[in-house]
Amino acid sequence: MFPEVVAEGSLAAALRKAAHGKGYVLDIVGPDQDPLRHASVPSPATGREPLGVSAWRFEPRWSISGFGRGAGSGEPKWLISGSTQDLTEIAIAAHGWQNGLSLSEIARIAPFVELTGYLEVPDDDPVHAIASQWSYLRADALRAAWPEQHELIEAAYARPEMRSRHAYTSHWSLRFPTSGDQTSSPDLVCLEASPGGKYTVRARWNGPIIGQTAMAEEAVSVAINHLPAMS
Repeated sequence: MFPEVVAEGSLAAALRKAAHGKGYVLDIVGPDQDPLRHASVPSPATGREPLGVSAWRFEPRWSISGFGRGAGSGEPKWLISGSTQDLTEIAIAAHGWQNGLSLSEIARIAPFVELTGYLEVPDDDPVHAIASQWSYLRADALRAAWPEQHELIEAAYARPEMRSRHAYTSHWSLRFPTSGDQTSSPDLVCLEASPGGKYTVRARWNGPIIGQTAMAEEAVSVAINHLPAMS
């Protein structure tokens, strides 16, 4: 299925050759096991983990997956993904990742690349971490075929009282934890969007109902009015 890879002996070698054809020099690592299907491209850029490159099993296609966090010390986030049948396109994206191009610039030079929405946090400033969370939430809601959830997230983001707080989605709801550690922090408030346009505000996930509205903006206002008592 991948004659160009077999001819070179490994995916790393084939990717290196494809990069050379574009005038690039790539540092690529091939694993000891299954070298025809996997390779990784390390990056000296602060906070970026090696870009993973994998061959599909049942279709002549390759995919990439890139994690990183920027200069901050938080958990790495899934920053980029994508798949293509053109190994040269993989080489272009890998070259951008390795040489520290911005995420948006990588997506520009390699259009198959999809941005998850997470941003690379330049430091440990909570403001930047919160901005990254919201960027992902908005991009993810836009991708989903769920207009009510998209309206809810955009309505919450439009209010500075909400977009200045940590937020995440879980169990089909938009939740606001007391801190950035969402796994152990209790909710300040939780908002749910239902198909057809009904919005429910709860004190926490699966907790008591604070209010129900027909509009996302109204649900956000109910949540904001509840926040002072919970913060």
